[in-house]
Amino acid sequence: MPPAPVRTAPSDRALTLTVSGDSVESVTDTPDLLPIGRFSSLSRISVRMLRHYDAHGVLVPADIDASNGYRRYAPAQLSEAAAIRRLRDVGFGVSAIGALLAVRGTPAFDEALRAQRLDLAAAVDDAVLRLRLIDTLIQEPTMTDTQERAALTVLPAQTIVYLRDTVPDYAGEGLLWQRFLPALQERGIVCGEPGGCIEHDDEFRESDVDESVFLPVPEGTAAAAPLGVLSAPERRVVTATVAGPYPQAIGRAHELITAYVSAHGLELSRTPGDPATHHFNIYLNDPSTVPEEQLRTRVVVPVR
Repeated sequence: MPPAPVRTAPSDRALTLTVSGDSVESVTDTPDLLPIGRFSSLSRISVRMLRHYDAHGVLVPADIDASNGYRRYAPAQLSEAAAIRRLRDVGFGVSAIGALLAVRGTPAFDEALRAQRLDLAAAVDDAVLRLRLIDTLIQEPTMTDTQERAALTVLPAQTIVYLRDTVPDYAGEGLLWQRFLPALQERGIVCGEPGGCIEHDDEFRESDVDESVFLPVPEGTAAAAPLGVLSAPERRVVTATVAGPYPQAIGRAHELITAYVSAHGLELSRTPGDPATHHFNIYLNDPSTVPEEQLRTRVVVPVR
């Protein structure tokens, strides 16, 4: 820790000089202390931020002149300033920096850095998605591909085997597939293709999403918990087949379907307790083998 600030009275031996970027500083006969401007230059932290850190008790000057408030720092405080600058540069605010300096060298310090890294990685992922969406919006006025459209059709009766659970968010659907496929193999259940996901919530949720992942199976197939079997009757549905990364493509499909339902005077046939009436996605190719831009998804919404 830096030495406690010493507030000195004016001295006949005091000198004054002008420091670039700061007010005139008073330098007493303690030659090793650095005026704030020099310390700013050596530490690569602005004078404004040094004052801010002082006000919050994060980096307190070694000496504050009681007569004029001029701050001076010990050369040893440059290492402390470097640590503060590094924490600032990875995104920590002044309060967090103060708390982290107090636990430096402990597991809590490393854990805080790991948590910050996860947050930054998530922010990068979000930024990449937004960049892709911007590219899509830029291209929309010149797009001539009219293959993405909604249509009314009759879906034949179908039997599916499924695994239903609550996942953290829509991207967490993969957690269900990681459990579902081994469970099918363990039970020797032979499935067809393609598979998909039923969204059971009656609203778009930001967390705690109720979903089922499924694959088609022959009629009469049995399955024990945690798997289930659903025999869905013939249904009238509006579908839209779209291409591209799932978050953008599925949203675009719902826009197409909503416009079609409204234009043709249809009504959704959704019943909260009946999964056969819930909208679902069918994945027409395998995301593990196909680039995101080539993914094809069919969104299906039962209507009446």
